[in-house]
Amino acid sequence: MAKNNDQYAVFGNPINHSKSPILQAAFAEQTQQAISYSARCIDVDKFNTAADQFFSTGGKGLNITVPFKLDAFNYADQLTARAKRAGAVNTLIKKDHYIMGDNTDGVGLINDIKNNLKWALSGKKTLVLGAGGAVRGILEPLLSAKPELVVIANRSVDKAEILAGSFCDLGNVSACSYPELSGCFDIIVNGTSASLDGKLPNLSRDILHSNSCCYDMMYANRDTIFMQWAKKNGATNTADGLGMLVCQGAESFYQWRGVYPETYEVIQKLRLQL
Repeated sequence: MAKNNDQYAVFGNPINHSKSPILQAAFAEQTQQAISYSARCIDVDKFNTAADQFFSTGGKGLNITVPFKLDAFNYADQLTARAKRAGAVNTLIKKDHYIMGDNTDGVGLINDIKNNLKWALSGKKTLVLGAGGAVRGILEPLLSAKPELVVIANRSVDKAEILAGSFCDLGNVSACSYPELSGCFDIIVNGTSASLDGKLPNLSRDILHSNSCCYDMMYANRDTIFMQWAKKNGATNTADGLGMLVCQGAESFYQWRGVYPETYEVIQKLRLQL
């Protein structure tokens, strides 16, 4: 693309694994938007300097990945409501006189579930596994989808209870340990790192019914360990987080450009590359 195109980038460290340049190039081509997008590895103690330089030389927006989401949260002049709730920022948007910080992870998850997978969320009994930053980022949009209840299960109950307390004004949220889980759930979202480290929490198969929908926020080139567990125990609807990755990128693109790209074909394209 030409150098006079609007400039966007993703900041991270490491950054070589990032799929963001592929996503954003696909969105730009699809919507006929003239942008240039690059991946930049930033020194861990140089985020503010790099962001200042990017925006002062005409940059229009940034995606933010590990380990800079808290740096971006503190860097932004203003925050969206969902970024405040998430306590982290994965998208920076250059406005006329300030930088807006947003978090598109949660809405990316919800859009993938509702629009691509066609799973219903409203009125459903929902279980979220884990209580880390990834889970915090999805709770506000998840509760906005009006599930009947959301249970946050975690090895450390204290951590889950703190998280539940932070979001209880938005809906019916409770917390428990994994052994304390009881009853069946319609939607189960894995927000733990199990699919990275191969250590799934000790879960009872009784939390599943045949129509349970099981979603892993991680993705891989084959079924994750959580998806394998779900299928082994009778769940017929499973998905990994590749769609979430694409949909959070699409939401960032929308915040920058004011046009919302289609995501399904981009997910399929990325799946083939995996």
